[in-house]
Amino acid sequence: MKNRLKKIVDRMALIGALQSDSEEVRLQKSLLVVCSFPFVFVSATWGIMYMLFGENLSALIPLTYSVFSLASIIYFGISRKFSVFRFSQLFLILILPFAMMLSLGGFVRGSIVILWSLISPLGAMLFDKQSNAPRWLLAFVVLVVISLIVQPWLRAQNNLTPAQVSLFFVINLMGVGTVIFIMVYYFVGKKNFYQLRSEALLLNILPKQIAEELKAKGNVEAKQFESVTVMFTDFKNFTLISEKLTPAAIVAEIDTLFKAFDNIIGKHNVEKIKTIGDAYMCAGGLPVANSTHAIDVVNAAMDIQQFMQRHLQKRKSEGQDPFEIRIGVHTGPVVAGVVGDKKFAYDIWGDAVNIASRMESSGEAGKVNISCATYELVRNKFNCVSRGKIQAKNKGEIEMFFVESIL
Repeated sequence: MKNRLKKIVDRMALIGALQSDSEEVRLQKSLLVVCSFPFVFVSATWGIMYMLFGENLSALIPLTYSVFSLASIIYFGISRKFSVFRFSQLFLILILPFAMMLSLGGFVRGSIVILWSLISPLGAMLFDKQSNAPRWLLAFVVLVVISLIVQPWLRAQNNLTPAQVSLFFVINLMGVGTVIFIMVYYFVGKKNFYQLRSEALLLNILPKQIAEELKAKGNVEAKQFESVTVMFTDFKNFTLISEKLTPAAIVAEIDTLFKAFDNIIGKHNVEKIKTIGDAYMCAGGLPVANSTHAIDVVNAAMDIQQFMQRHLQKRKSEGQDPFEIRIGVHTGPVVAGVVGDKKFAYDIWGDAVNIASRMESSGEAGKVNISCATYELVRNKFNCVSRGKIQAKNKGEIEMFFVESIL
């Protein structure tokens, strides 16, 4: 029953929705539609009750509201004009309780039914620009003042007994309070859903600690790290192989591989920095400094090479060109920070980044090539083979090692 009700509410919430709607507009539309439907049935019930008590004119007002409200929902579903739908709903809920109170004889004899008009400014705050809500609140205040002024000229009695007047007092107070609670509860629930989804997307772009700092301060201060281990990967003969594939096949292949890399480095406490074409860059020891970053990164590099060996065999068995990968690792100081205003990116700078890139380009497919600086930090954990000093572009000769296995 609960799931069926949820499906009905979700379908109602889609009335008038457009694919081009922002999350905020989509939330406003869904909430207003979901709230409008119960009002239609409640108003009709209300009208029937007043009719049974002999107040035909007062009964006609909520019945009229039901008809016009339902018509505005149908019109909104056809025209998708949210501004018209929003105004009609806010105007009806503002004016009709006021008219009903006058027809019943004022505040007390009308069981303070004008309280329902208070939903109009609240609705304006939820469904419209926040700057427009005070206008609707002012309109509500004006109606209350008018009600006070004309009170002496209203009818002295209506067809309701004191017990019935008290009953409607309770109904109105409970009804208005319940509707306000439901509106705020639904709105907050949806807002929290969208906020959690936005935060999840933000965490896909920025490390958790950096995202928290950005939300708290509005900016992220650049930070110097004295020792960070940087890893670069690159595919051998990627350009030649990609010429034989369709664009869709290239993107699908890179997506499959980089997703696997993401999972691997995540297991080893390594932070993804960025991808550049077919190159993948990550680092250990940031945004929170630690003493195991070199071991973490080399472990991740070894796992990536093992994954690529399995993937290579799979492609060969399918008669496809194999993707082979070079991996380079170096340890050194970097500066890390967030760049960009519209699209944030957590990045790192420093000579360590450049040398890590040279480790990759000076390496061999299927191997993990590390610098002497990294070797000194992992020599007791991995079996490494010295390559001697290798000429690196723009860096001169650098002592390098191939990581063969875990000790």
